[in-house]
Amino acid sequence: MDNQRVVMGGVDTHKDLHVAAVVDEQDQVLGSECFPSTRHGYKRMLLWMRSFGELSRVGIECTGTYGAGLLRYLQQNGVTVLEVTAPDKCDRRKRGKDDTIDAENAAHAAFAGIRTVTPKTRDGMVESLRVLKVCRKTAIAARRVALQLIQNTIVSAPDELRESLRSMTRMQLVRTLAAWRPDLSDYRNLTSAYRIALKSLGRRYLELHDEIADLDIMIAALVDELAPDLVARNSIGYESAAQLLLTAGGNSGRLQSEASFAALCGVSPVPASSGKVTRHRLNRGGDRAANSALHIIAIGRLRTDLRTKAYITRRVNEGHSKLEAIRCLKRYIAREVFYIIRQRNREINQTQIAS
Repeated sequence: MDNQRVVMGGVDTHKDLHVAAVVDEQDQVLGSECFPSTRHGYKRMLLWMRSFGELSRVGIECTGTYGAGLLRYLQQNGVTVLEVTAPDKCDRRKRGKDDTIDAENAAHAAFAGIRTVTPKTRDGMVESLRVLKVCRKTAIAARRVALQLIQNTIVSAPDELRESLRSMTRMQLVRTLAAWRPDLSDYRNLTSAYRIALKSLGRRYLELHDEIADLDIMIAALVDELAPDLVARNSIGYESAAQLLLTAGGNSGRLQSEASFAALCGVSPVPASSGKVTRHRLNRGGDRAANSALHIIAIGRLRTDLRTKAYITRRVNEGHSKLEAIRCLKRYIAREVFYIIRQRNREINQTQIAS
């Protein structure tokens, strides 16, 4: 081992195996190797990388999925980790693609500091919030499918069933179906088969409904603990607050300024000037879920807040379209949200240091 040499690593992550590569201070590849995606494999990989010299940083692909475990292990061992984003398309066209090449490209990106971002930490309450929110999203989708199946099944049901169900509200219908007690042994009869199917769908809907309600309580508790000042602001609900907290991430050093947070949310102004026309357009990049959350907040304030109504009116009178005025409003809301989250992160960090 050369203790004076500084090296950088790169990892192409997969479900069962990770491929690692190491480059030196001149960006020359020193070696590549495969390691299992287990804790023992992570330990072997770190020892192997450090055998070439002092490990400066490591670029990892897919830190939110296949690389999440490796990210946590390296951070626990004091290694600086960068998330490698899109591959170099020009280099890929020239060299082709395989796991070793991808690992070397990740190492080159870590060396040059290009196509890299600071990854989100995958621990703490923000990660807990993400897991619960993903679960809630899939439960809502499944509940919607169950309701559509109920409605479609009723449309083609025998007349004696259809006529008694068509005038009910949604929850009346679902609870009525879930309370049915059809004869399960009479499934060969068409009416009984419809009753069995509708009862099953009704119970499925109610189970998902209760599951979503439980998840909402846990998500609200996490948001209240992470950023109570956020939900105290006008038109910021728990769903929007949770999404903005996820977009910002748990590590406060990831975003250096409110402008970077606005760009991440897709609300930073993008120049669209031509000739004598000077204007900015909507930013269609960034995290679209965060952009949607900011849009919901903006529409809510436009309906309830007099200052917001006056601002939009003034912008429209200046010659902006209403869409452009709302884009400007979302930019201001992003600034407000960023400073609330940053201040709360500082308070949490100070509490942890004091304890």
